[in-house]
Amino acid sequence: MNRALLALMFLPALMAPAAPAAAQATEAGANPQVVVPEVERREVALPRLPTRDFSASLFAGTYATQNFGAAAVAGVRLGYHITEDFFAELALGQSQVSDEAFRQVLPGGVFASADEKLSYYNLSLGVNLLPGEVFFGRGSARLSAGYVVGGIGSTRFNNQRLQTFNLGAGLRVYLGPRVALQADMRNHIFTLDLLGKRQSTQNLEATAALSFVF
Repeated sequence: MNRALLALMFLPALMAPAAPAAAQATEAGANPQVVVPEVERREVALPRLPTRDFSASLFAGTYATQNFGAAAVAGVRLGYHITEDFFAELALGQSQVSDEAFRQVLPGGVFASADEKLSYYNLSLGVNLLPGEVFFGRGSARLSAGYVVGGIGSTRFNNQRLQTFNLGAGLRVYLGPRVALQADMRNHIFTLDLLGKRQSTQNLEATAALSFVF
């Protein structure tokens, strides 16, 4: 019993040194950082991305009608950017097709007149790929994006309305927040019967466009 009483009497003395040690650990943890890195902050200019969803484009280029050669084409495209990756587009275009080469061997040619108007419209869905920048020299860069596009529509040619599928790819380069340049290569596929045989034709179109975002 005496030994138990002696242990209780000396217990506070044995535990007393623990308090200063805990206080020293707390004080050490509260000390500020000894070495402070001196890194100079760099100003970063954030790109001004267009925040609008709609776009309108004027395009011009060449349209190569299978078996009849190439001619100038022009038109408009109206786009709606569904997300950053997907967009929908309505395109209207017009070109001239000549059968001059056939008139040299066929009396009267293929068309009623030497030149026949070709017009089309289509609704397409596009996917933006490979977003990045195009550099003009060492001190100037512009936002850019490649894309693929495909859709369905109709072509009016030689008094016929022809169901048309289109597939293609292009590159868009932003000159500013609301202006962009586009380069496109598209294939318009429709079935035609003018030379005595009904066949699916591949009609290539290469265009450049000025696009306005709003």
